[in-house]
Amino acid sequence: MRFLFLSQYFPPEIGAPQLRLAAIVRELKQLGHEVEVVTALPNYPTGRIFPRYRGRLYLRENRDGILIHRVWLYPAMGAGIKRFLNYLSFTVTSLFGLLHAKRPDFLFVESPPLLLGISAVFAASLWRIPVILNVADLWPDSVKELGLMREGLVLRLAEKLEAWVYRRAAFINAVTGGIQQVLIEKKKVPRQKVLFLPNGVDTELFRPMEPDLKLAEELQFNKKQIILYAGTLGYAQGLEVAIDAAARLTKELTNASLLFVGDGSEKPKLEVMARQLNLDNVHFLPASEPEYIVRLFSLAKAGLVALKDLPLFEGARPSKILTIMACGKPVIYGGRGEGARLVKEAQAGIVVPPGDPVALAKAIRYLLNHPDEAERFGANGRKFVEDNFAWSFLVKRWLNELEKKTYERN
Repeated sequence: MRFLFLSQYFPPEIGAPQLRLAAIVRELKQLGHEVEVVTALPNYPTGRIFPRYRGRLYLRENRDGILIHRVWLYPAMGAGIKRFLNYLSFTVTSLFGLLHAKRPDFLFVESPPLLLGISAVFAASLWRIPVILNVADLWPDSVKELGLMREGLVLRLAEKLEAWVYRRAAFINAVTGGIQQVLIEKKKVPRQKVLFLPNGVDTELFRPMEPDLKLAEELQFNKKQIILYAGTLGYAQGLEVAIDAAARLTKELTNASLLFVGDGSEKPKLEVMARQLNLDNVHFLPASEPEYIVRLFSLAKAGLVALKDLPLFEGARPSKILTIMACGKPVIYGGRGEGARLVKEAQAGIVVPPGDPVALAKAIRYLLNHPDEAERFGANGRKFVEDNFAWSFLVKRWLNELEKKTYERN
């Protein structure tokens, strides 16, 4: 089969969606399918087009044997009108990229941004092919619950767009069980249209390693016990709780340090908060390549994942959980719902209530004071992802489901 992927985000950008899509594309190619990608000129997470891509409106490139069509967009981060223009510009220019690609058998489109559904439906109508809408985040529900969009005309239009795209898509792909349930029960998407392809992890790239002593020396972490957060530093994560927990640990665990690796809209706020509290046990590094993240995890005692306490996140399963498990480290999860249940099922770490700095500090303290238990959690997590979340297994299972439902549809 021939697949065409449409996504605003793709490597060499760094982030969970980029890693996920690259892995799916890679697995499909290895299984003998043809794959092309239409995406934007790389600009995430800085909000600036990467230097080697500047001054281009359209670019074809071959990356790991995959033909990629890159088109210009208005680069921006954060919320508001600039971010809307960011989404809208790519929705328009993506049509140019789509029309330069071969006619596929399936058009796989990543949401958010949901606006991409417009260009996907338009192109699919010309080609008379099915659209697979990959719902990684329930938009506009997410921006509504996070308080980023108020009730009113704009929200009503967004909800109408959502319903229209859901109707026009041949299949809607859910990345978590919670999203799958909402699509069927709340959004009234027919069950026969819903596919399931959860986040997986590259168990060869993300793996247990001996401590990288050279890196520890470079970063002056030789005598520190690192709790590592690697990912987006955004509003949804509510990472102020981690800064507060670090402040509570300064006196009793003098060598315990919290390391944030990543970028996002809340990073400046977190940096200011750490400075105001005079915390020398909180460190920040920019977003980094996966290979570097693996080296950092070799130095970490545990990995941290956090989400705000919102009903929206009941069905969330952050991919960071799987990355930590794959590296053989215990997970400290500050959140509820599907992500919390996953950590408990795997017996791979400690779950604490979201937004609770006392409980978070207690969990960190426990793992640092009980290294044997931390090692057991790490080993459990590694085995769990090997058995359940390797990309090769997930993509093969998804393809079987797609073929079955395509046959039933026809």
